[in-house]
Amino acid sequence: MPEFRLIQISDTHLGRRFPGLIANFHRISEHIDAGRPDLVVNTGDVSFDGPTSRDDVEFAKGLHDALPVTCRYLPGNHDIGDNPTAIGPAPKPPVSETHRQGFCDIIGEDHWSFEAAGWCFIGLNSLVMNSGLAFEAEQFDWLSREIARTDRRPVALFLHKPLFLNLPDDPETPETSIRYVPQPARARLIEMFGNVDLRLIASGHVHQRRDFTWRHTRHVWAPSSGFVINDSRQDRIAIKEVGLVEYRFRPDSLEVRHVRAAGQRDVDIEELLAQMGGEHS
Repeated sequence: MPEFRLIQISDTHLGRRFPGLIANFHRISEHIDAGRPDLVVNTGDVSFDGPTSRDDVEFAKGLHDALPVTCRYLPGNHDIGDNPTAIGPAPKPPVSETHRQGFCDIIGEDHWSFEAAGWCFIGLNSLVMNSGLAFEAEQFDWLSREIARTDRRPVALFLHKPLFLNLPDDPETPETSIRYVPQPARARLIEMFGNVDLRLIASGHVHQRRDFTWRHTRHVWAPSSGFVINDSRQDRIAIKEVGLVEYRFRPDSLEVRHVRAAGQRDVDIEELLAQMGGEHS
């Protein structure tokens, strides 16, 4: 395959009670239908509240199943719970094996690898990191085997949370500890990929569109496909807008295109909170 076209969507946060998010997903679906990429990857928060609402997960999966192309998925904190960090409050809800298995039962694999256009693609469940769950160690063992198989080919890594803000050793703070892959799992991941031609790390989670390169690795933060978080609730790091990311992989090149699907609307989180009666903030 001389070229592999992939669309990344993220943080769709789908649930029947949020018409604005459903409408944005339909606009994304129309864009995908028109372009017909080889694969769609949703990098997490597929559902609005997977740990407490199986219906959210089933509804989200049904909308994805209607897409005209194959999809792969990774879980986000809204799908299976969040991972603990060295500082900051305990996550609510914490990631659990029950939540993870529920995601896998309905959505499918929560980690994966495949090859296309001379590239190795790896998707990781970043929410189990630092959790102490048995699957955390199983996934690291699996990842070690997959890395050994890359054989000098370029690698694209997909996961829900970005690795870091600007530098691998950025300090964790109580305010930002849940935003990035937590330490010490972050350092372990970076070390594992140290001798690999890691060209791309694609993530979501922050609901901000960002694209930067550190050393030889391009870091792409996909925006939410569903909604934005206003500046009073979240500091502005990059571009706050809804959208998606398009990639073209060739044997030794990568093209990235940042896209906003026609008709998408920047639904603000306040609209969702109002629909929920303010029960979450």
